[in-house]
Amino acid sequence: MNRRSEGGGSCIAIGTTPSTSRFFHASASASSDPATSGGPTWIRKGLPCVCFKKKGNYARICVNEERLRRLKNRTKVYFDPTRLEHQEALRVLWSSTFPDQELDGLISDQWKKMGWQGKDPSTDFRGAGFISLENLLFFAKTFSISFQHLIKKQGAKGPAWEYPFAVAGLNITFMLMKMLDLDANKPRTLVSAVFVHMLSENEWAFDLLYSVAFVIMDKKWVDKNASYMEFNDVLKSTRAQLEEELLLDDVFKIEDMPSYRLLH
Repeated sequence: MNRRSEGGGSCIAIGTTPSTSRFFHASASASSDPATSGGPTWIRKGLPCVCFKKKGNYARICVNEERLRRLKNRTKVYFDPTRLEHQEALRVLWSSTFPDQELDGLISDQWKKMGWQGKDPSTDFRGAGFISLENLLFFAKTFSISFQHLIKKQGAKGPAWEYPFAVAGLNITFMLMKMLDLDANKPRTLVSAVFVHMLSENEWAFDLLYSVAFVIMDKKWVDKNASYMEFNDVLKSTRAQLEEELLLDDVFKIEDMPSYRLLH
């Protein structure tokens, strides 16, 4: 397997220190142990890149630093209800979700229908930031069939909402940011290193991965016949499957992931 760098990119080094992220009351860990999971194998000290071995094949992880910088900058933008572009993004999300229903206002009980906790969506963003709204918009516009299926379907137990849809989306964004080490100076795990290479191939890799994560989460929810109290467990299981698929030998971009086929 050979992962090539894009012009203008540079190689990076990653360590093998396990990372642990905490999301509300749930915790999940991801580690790269060369002895057990095919983690990074250093060719010699001092190299500005890292090679790793999986099933007898070596690969070199490289990253377009400008794309990674732009993605990290996106994660640092807080949602600001006073900014006109943020207000407009909410309105576009509403019209993309319910094209036949006029929105009464940015503060309205209508938002609960989309799975926000209250009538003011701006109070739900917190740590996920504006990128979580961008992710929802990307999902709604790029994979409208899947998006509409998830938001319209009725739960097996009867209630219209198996989980609060919009808030679940914010949770997924936050989970991905932690899983991919976007708050770190450089990738710390093999999973995050593989992702930054994918980002070099496609600037929308994070948004695509978000869409994949959403449909995986929903499928696991349905298969488990989960309750709201089990949401964190489902999210942890979703993260584990994402990490497994990202490390498959024949996965070079998000579109190669087996679960990408769930999107329409």
